[in-house]
Amino acid sequence: MPLALLALAIGAFGIGTTEFVIMGLLPEVAGDFGVSIPTAGYLVTGYALGVMFGAPLMTALGTRIPRKRMLMRLLGFFIVGNLLSAIAPVFAVMLIGRVVASLAHGAFFGIGSVVAAELVAPEKKAGAIAMMFTGLTVANVVGVPLGTFIGQSVGWRVTFTVVAALGVIGLAGIAKLVPDLPKPEGVRLRHELAAFKNVQVVLAMAMTVLGFGGVFAAITYIAPMMTHVAGFADGSVTWLMVLFGLGMVAGNLIGGKFADRALMPMLYVSLGALALVLALFTFTAHNEILSAISIVLIGAFGFATVPPLQKRVLDQASGAPTLASAVNIGAFNLGNALSAWLGGMVIAAGFGYTSPNWVGALLAAAALVLAVVSATLERRSTTPSRIVAAAEQPHAEPAHH
Repeated sequence: MPLALLALAIGAFGIGTTEFVIMGLLPEVAGDFGVSIPTAGYLVTGYALGVMFGAPLMTALGTRIPRKRMLMRLLGFFIVGNLLSAIAPVFAVMLIGRVVASLAHGAFFGIGSVVAAELVAPEKKAGAIAMMFTGLTVANVVGVPLGTFIGQSVGWRVTFTVVAALGVIGLAGIAKLVPDLPKPEGVRLRHELAAFKNVQVVLAMAMTVLGFGGVFAAITYIAPMMTHVAGFADGSVTWLMVLFGLGMVAGNLIGGKFADRALMPMLYVSLGALALVLALFTFTAHNEILSAISIVLIGAFGFATVPPLQKRVLDQASGAPTLASAVNIGAFNLGNALSAWLGGMVIAAGFGYTSPNWVGALLAAAALVLAVVSATLERRSTTPSRIVAAAEQPHAEPAHH
């Protein structure tokens, strides 16, 4: 794997840290600004919505800019947003900082996926995408727990300052290691938008929204769920997020490996298992050991869907993949925003801190249904063409010697 993938992974590490670290720090931030936990949850929803709208917007603006330079500009947004969060005097300013940082997220992973896939042989594309996303998953093993620990020890503002510094390192890495890939010729925004007419691209994105939404329904409220229901001490949230991260790393690498071999079966297994584990988490959350095992499995099955879904979008939008790739990252975050909001609603309605797990299970099950629909439509569209090809075979002109 080329060294340039390491630079992309470092950028992904910083972005992953800022996205997920807020969950472990929600009680501290809420206390500091004097807002409720569901209100502090808007920092998750706001970030996710920023990614969703920022992904197509920033990618569209970047169609005329070489990809390397665009990746560097995106990390610039990321650095500014995190510094703004770090110095925010009021909750509204912190929310703005989160949104500014989030504008980099979707386009970085979208453009980064295309760059990663271009750096390797065709049969290694899902593996290369997974390698870049390893930065995002490792962030959950190292960056998020460390950020949570720093936030709980010396203040959450220090956490966001450190995250901004990670952005600076990622920016330097991309400047040094990523080659100047030529801008694809003849690709206009019109061509990029045409990919969305393909029903398979839309179905893959819908699977992304629902599948990863299932993960976030549970994980957004992991701190109150584990401390109030499972009976863990506040400080335990840090290493529980490490477990979630370890699951994500394993799931991402396994998903990348098998997506290059059997993409749709990989999706069936991971989405089905995710729905099951989330449903069981409602009950296992009452036991410390079982809840810890559940958190690992949610991370693993949830992130096993990422490389296959990202590769499916790239395959189906092969003529103009950049915008579709970025919008699919936005779709992950639409799922995050939707599920964080739905999870907050069921908690606010008095169903308890474990109720978001049911929301997650239903979302993941819906994604599995879409995967089956997608595969069925694909089989139907390829069968007639095979019949036509077979019918034409005997009538082929005899070869002239």
